[in-house]
Amino acid sequence: MTRIPFGVSRFDSIVGGGAPPGNVVLLAGELGAGAREFLYTSAAMNALAHADEDLFELHYGDLDSEAEVPPEVHYLSFTAGEDHLAREMAYTMDEEITEAAVEQIQFRDFSPEYFQLSPIPREWYVGETTHLTDLGERGSRDDVLTALGDYLNEHAQGNLVLIDSITDLVRAVSEDMAWSDIAMVMKGLQKAAHNWGGLIVLLVNQESLEPTELGTLMDAAGGTLQFEWESGGSKRARTMVVKEFRGVLSRLESENIVRFETEIHEGGLDVSDVRKIR
Repeated sequence: MTRIPFGVSRFDSIVGGGAPPGNVVLLAGELGAGAREFLYTSAAMNALAHADEDLFELHYGDLDSEAEVPPEVHYLSFTAGEDHLAREMAYTMDEEITEAAVEQIQFRDFSPEYFQLSPIPREWYVGETTHLTDLGERGSRDDVLTALGDYLNEHAQGNLVLIDSITDLVRAVSEDMAWSDIAMVMKGLQKAAHNWGGLIVLLVNQESLEPTELGTLMDAAGGTLQFEWESGGSKRARTMVVKEFRGVLSRLESENIVRFETEIHEGGLDVSDVRKIR
């Protein structure tokens, strides 16, 4: 079966090229422990494969024989625009990589749908002054979950979609959007992803969730990569733990590997040569 690369080269090589198509993968982590950097690296490296083959080979290496880069990379944010995300990605990896990659990433900013019922001034998230004609249009806009579903229906088929972040949806829970709505969408997403045949990667800050909420999201995903800080002596290390992951975990368990130390360098996040045995 052809795999879709995560874009994290050593990890891809260990799991046979990447994730099986039709999967939803949750990146859950403590703040700063590497989940966001994994997301940025996944977006940048898959886009770089289309934008600059030489630069991709320099920083990623050769694709596994079982792997195939998806035709399109879609990066979805509920609170930030393309310029902001491009700057953030440049903090994680070499600017040359970011500049080339962003040309091949299709960004979708859901700020208008996300903030429309909030007291936030509209010009804060659309970059322009509100006009009288805009006021009559507010009530007709899709809610953020509907807009997300419509976008995925149109663009997720066979592609890599990165969603930043589910934490923002949880923070927006109100009379108009309940936690049960978010949970139901996440459960439906795994079923839809199987039909789409691409790869959906979801970012969430686990410190913002109740244990039962995190459990619901993990149960709805095909796989979970959990990012943690570990202390040893005077140093703290970022680690990545592979939780339940259909089509991947059995391969790792056969080698007694489910926990990895990670590192961040000019090519983004990668697992180090040190593998922690379970």
